[in-house]
Amino acid sequence: MSANPQVHNLELRAMEQRNELHQSVTELRQKVSDVREKFDIKKNIERHKLAAALVAVALIVLSGTLVGRSFDR
Repeated sequence: MSANPQVHNLELRAMEQRNELHQSVTELRQKVSDVREKFDIKKNIERHKLAAALVAVALIVLSGTLVGRSFDR
């Protein structure tokens, strides 16, 4: 009979640990989802269209300049 309270206590601790583990996994999934949304390229380009366009133009001008200089030599 003395083993029953011990078994019951162990079962309660296991249940608490399972609940904590499930909560930790849920929090981790939410954080991963948040990071994926934050670094989603399509959404960021949509939010910052002007900046994306300016970067694209700057890269085109730079590459054109470098190609043009290579023909001068």
